[in-house]
Amino acid sequence: MFAVMKTGGKQYKVAAGDTLRVEKLAADAGETVQFNDILMIGGDSPVVGAPLVAGAAVQAEVVDQVKGDKLIHFVKRRRKHSSQRTKGHRQQLTLLRITEILSEGGDKTGVKAAVGAGSAPKAAADAAPAKAKAAKAAAPAAEGDDLTQITGVGPAAAKKLNEAGVTTFAALAAVDPETFEGAKVKAEWVEQAKTLA
Repeated sequence: MFAVMKTGGKQYKVAAGDTLRVEKLAADAGETVQFNDILMIGGDSPVVGAPLVAGAAVQAEVVDQVKGDKLIHFVKRRRKHSSQRTKGHRQQLTLLRITEILSEGGDKTGVKAAVGAGSAPKAAADAAPAKAKAAKAAAPAAEGDDLTQITGVGPAAAKKLNEAGVTTFAALAAVDPETFEGAKVKAEWVEQAKTLA
């Protein structure tokens, strides 16, 4: 039995016992990882996914984190004799040994999913502050009125008013524009707040 799996933007045809090098994964040597993006299962009864085969998985053991062969990249500009440059690059790769191909039940194994080295931790780290920021922005709106309904009050002015303690139309209607210290308040805002309150 063989499978066609996708990882790192590339597709690989694998069978149990195969050794292959893929784009670097966030896993240490000796760990078992699972690939859930299976495009096809081949063998006695082949199954082709549309686009993925549901429940199929490929499990592999991480042998080592290695670097690929050095690639030489020449930069040459026509008629510029002093601009020949040589750049070298060695891609970071993960060496895997395929241990098992599961045609079904791959989602219930509990094995760690194979994730690229740069993508998952960064996405998780960016998601947490974004959620906290959204919750913080939604908190003042939940406590009081939406001050941006007043003509001339935008999100920045509403934020300054909320920080100064003015969160409702009634509170804004009670403000004296000439003596209020917290934020700049216009007389028109106070009149509109009185009608909205």
